[in-house]
Amino acid sequence: MKCPFCNHADTQVIDTRLSDEMLTIKRRRRCLACDRRFNTFEKIELQLPAVVKSDGSREEYDETKIRSSMMKALHKRQVAMKEVDAAIAAIRQDVLMYNDREINSRVIGDLVMTQLARLDKVAYIRFASVYRSFNDVTDFTNIIKQVDTK
Repeated sequence: MKCPFCNHADTQVIDTRLSDEMLTIKRRRRCLACDRRFNTFEKIELQLPAVVKSDGSREEYDETKIRSSMMKALHKRQVAMKEVDAAIAAIRQDVLMYNDREINSRVIGDLVMTQLARLDKVAYIRFASVYRSFNDVTDFTNIIKQVDTK
C-alpha cells in the first residue's frame, strides 16, 4: 500500500479489525519511510446491475439515492437508523439476486415501497405519493385503503 503522505511504496499493517457488520476490514498502517500512520478499509465489491430509468437512460446502482428517498419519506418518523440500514441491505440483497445485468428503476422503487410498508405506514404513503405521482385525493384514499387492509 502506497503512503498517502510521502508516496513510499512500502507500509506495515499495525492493526486489523472487522466492522460490526463483518463486511468491512479496517487496517491501521504505518509508513516505513516517514513513520506516519493512516487507515485503509477493505470491503466486498459487488457487481450490481445497471439501473434502467423510465426514459431509457442507464446509470449505476446508487444506494445513496435509495437512502435519501427513504429518509425523506421517514422524516420526523420514529424509525431507528438500524432498521433503515437493514431495509437498505435487504433491497441490495434483492437487487443482487436479480439475474440480469440491468434492472428497471420501477423494480427498485417497488422494493423500496415494500421495505417502507414494513417500517412505517406513513412513510410508505409519503413515498408512494411521489413515486406513483398522485394527482388527486382519490389516489391517496386508495393507497390508504391498501395500507389498512394489510
